[in-house]
Order: sequence, then structure tokens, then C-alpha cells
Amino acid sequence: MVSDYPVILTYDQNNTIIAQFPDVPEALTVGNDTESVLERAQDALVVALSGYVDEQRDIPGASVPEPGQKTVSLPPPTAMKIGIYQTMRDQKITRDILARQTGADDRQIRLILDMNHNTDIFHLLRALKCLGKEVVTDIRDAA
Repeated sequence: MVSDYPVILTYDQNNTIIAQFPDVPEALTVGNDTESVLERAQDALVVALSGYVDEQRDIPGASVPEPGQKTVSLPPPTAMKIGIYQTMRDQKITRDILARQTGADDRQIRLILDMNHNTDIFHLLRALKCLGKEVVTDIRDAA
């Protein structure tokens, strides 16, 4: 699952920048400069995708950015949680089934799927492994 979403930056007549995501139209924010709007855009993206989870909707995949287009990455724990959630949907696995597979209880699985909860990485990795997924890290220069 890709966690870099292309973002469209539009300069408006108020000397602010609007950030919106073609793949996640609910994620929209404004900033005074590129750096601040991209930071806010990440928060807007997380909040919007959390809404998808709350509403039990599929997570939209990230499209391929146009050459030179900025992208916004999900924070690693959020990307892992989104991956767990969408894989559960794809494989039609309930929280009860994942709880049995991981040796956790329903409360722990609810917390794993809660985007606002600071879940221990061990629990995220274990859930992903039980779903047949693994985490691949990529360290790169900051934009």
C-alpha cells in the first residue's frame, strides 16, 4: 500500500496556499507558505483517512504524481494502521478473527485501528504479519 499521496497546491488571492488531494477529496487545508501548508496537509490527510475508517469505507489508493508534483506521506504508524485496516477489508477479516490470529483481545484490535492511539510498533508489526504483510522502510533525503 502506497502512503505518498499527490497534493495539488493552489495559490489564492488572499496570499495563502490551498492544498488538496485528488485521491482524497475530503483532505483540504490552507497555509501561508509551502512548508506550513504541507505540514497541515499531512494532518488533513490523516484526519480524512481516519474518517474513511470510522465510516468503514475503503481507503483510496494514491495515484502516481505528475512529474514535479509534491506528495505528502502518511506518518509510518498511520500508514501501518491504514494498511492493517484495508487488508482486513480486502481479506474480509473481522476484528475477532484478527484478535485470535494475533493473540490479542478486541480492545487491543480497536486501538490498533484507532488513528489517534499511539500503538506500540510491535502490535502493528504482529497484526501485519498475521495478515500476510510486512513493512519495508525507505530512508530518503527530505524534500
